[in-house]
Amino acid sequence: VLAANGMRDGAHMRLTITRGEKCTSSMNPLFNVYGTTLIILPEWKPTEGATTYDNTKGISLITAGVCRRSPPSTLDNKIHHNNMIQNILPKIQANHAGVADAIMLDLEGFVAETNATNLFLVRCDCRCHHHYNDAEATEENHSGCREAVLVTPSADHCLPGITRDTVLILAKELGIETEVRRVSLSEFYCADEVFTTGTMGELTPVTCIDGRVIGAKGNKTRGVVTQQLQEAYKEAVTTRLHWSTPIPEFS
Repeated sequence: VLAANGMRDGAHMRLTITRGEKCTSSMNPLFNVYGTTLIILPEWKPTEGATTYDNTKGISLITAGVCRRSPPSTLDNKIHHNNMIQNILPKIQANHAGVADAIMLDLEGFVAETNATNLFLVRCDCRCHHHYNDAEATEENHSGCREAVLVTPSADHCLPGITRDTVLILAKELGIETEVRRVSLSEFYCADEVFTTGTMGELTPVTCIDGRVIGAKGNKTRGVVTQQLQEAYKEAVTTRLHWSTPIPEFS
């Protein structure tokens, strides 16, 4: 299919595996008769397209209402399964609110992820706010806050995404301290920067949560640490070929 459509770049391929065909309608796996079925759906879908976000201007989020991330004892969210009702309901709420996505909390009220992406916040522990979060940052201060700490929720109630892991690796290489732990919603409200990570959206700045503007200057611009990680991610995609598997040449 990829060869027939010339899909070497700018395409997304979703893989879905099921238990296979059944001899009758039932949830009982004993009625599966042909083994598993692998569904491969390739489509033209560039990053930062219609289904993703503006990675320069950023996005707004709300907190999901009654829908919470389930604990692993009921439905383990570390598994990328097809039971997406927990994701769809908050997305509908976000659509009605006119924002990009909804932040999902676990049963104890800690932040898990959004309905579609992982979440990060940046906390600046020094007094360099005179240039922090400034869209006109100079070359001298472009590296951002030297005392910045990058924080992401632990994967107890979320999918530990590949892009999430990549950002943690890049941050350590850039000398940015990282923390993976339980994070409260108020910490995101008070953060100097917030961004999401995902396969299609990559790194997307969050400029507003529940009507609260993120960042010390309150001007809805992406932070310098977010931009630094975006640039490192873009470079890694094109230079670290051992992180990917090349598509064979089409005959």
